[in-house]
Amino acid sequence: MTLPILRLRAKEDKRLRQGHVWIYSNEVDTKATPLKGFTAGEQVIVQSSQGKNLGVAYINPNSLICARLLSRRAKLFGRGQIMQKIEMALALREACFEEPHYRLVYGESDGLPGLVIDRFGDYFVAQISTAGMEAMKSQIQGALTRIFDIKGLLWKNDGKMRVQEGLEEYVEVAVGEVPKMVPMIENKTQFEVPVWDGQKTGWFYDHRLNRERINRHVKGKRVLDICSYAGGWGVQAANAGAQQVTCVDVSKQALNWVENNAQLNGVADNVTCIQGDAFTVMEKLIEEGQLFDVVILDPPAFIPKRKDIPAGERAYQKLNQLGMRLLGADGFLLSASCSMHLSESSLENMLMQAGRHLDRHVQIIERGSQGPDHPVHPAIHETRYIKSLMCRVAFNL
Repeated sequence: MTLPILRLRAKEDKRLRQGHVWIYSNEVDTKATPLKGFTAGEQVIVQSSQGKNLGVAYINPNSLICARLLSRRAKLFGRGQIMQKIEMALALREACFEEPHYRLVYGESDGLPGLVIDRFGDYFVAQISTAGMEAMKSQIQGALTRIFDIKGLLWKNDGKMRVQEGLEEYVEVAVGEVPKMVPMIENKTQFEVPVWDGQKTGWFYDHRLNRERINRHVKGKRVLDICSYAGGWGVQAANAGAQQVTCVDVSKQALNWVENNAQLNGVADNVTCIQGDAFTVMEKLIEEGQLFDVVILDPPAFIPKRKDIPAGERAYQKLNQLGMRLLGADGFLLSASCSMHLSESSLENMLMQAGRHLDRHVQIIERGSQGPDHPVHPAIHETRYIKSLMCRVAFNL
């Protein structure tokens, strides 16, 4: 099969040669290869301005990132290559985790841009965010069924990126049956994950190692878990020996999942839930004079786009200051962010400012990122988005 050519402008191949896989529409020589001549999702051979082949990519002429490189070889990318990529991804996860519960495929970092697959034992939840991956959906499904003995595969294709790519949103079972809640184990804690009705794929594996870190400091302590979702932090803390855990979330459904997961681990008596806006609840707890030994702050992304940086930074600053006020003497604060546009240095500066404002002595004792099932592509800084700073916070003497 002969693939069409996508020609780049002069000197616009530098990023690709350095390892990046994205091609922006303004980097294309539209006189030689007009973007309107391509169909969204089709594969193309990418060439430099001198006509040298750089690899094969899929294209969407209607997107700012108009193409994403799949291979450095200039030939059709099919099920065989998809299988190889998934098998490589699997080998890494099996080397890092004892249980088959992890993010199996993490987009660009695993050589499959626009594809995310989370594994929950024999159940798989997959998300496609680009037209190019949507065009290979049946091949992805075929590769998965060849590699794994799958009980159920759920396509959770309802992300925001799909709208930008001109794709319909849908959620459907592709293989077997997928229950509303699927079993999962993380850090020796059992969970039932809401893969149908939960956020994204139903779970956030990215903070696994950061949850393990804070669990070392919770035994016999009072813990406050802000933006708790289904209890990834809070239920694990209770299971690790926390005396009392208070989980706060704006969603009543999320807190129902927390209570269910607490019961599953036999720690329901140690977990209390409060429904409400995080800032409002924290201010009320301060008014009541409540103090905790450990405060965990893992909010949703306050900075989804670059234009949101000023408002988002103010929100993170306020959240961390409130969290610090809720700490008793010699407490631990875990401050996390999933906003790609918030740098670790900015988060660190917020903690420093909060400590100065409240006259607290802040010590950063551990820094965390996402786990090895979310590997960072060194040429694509967007693949590193998780920041986690664990601090000891004491009163100044």
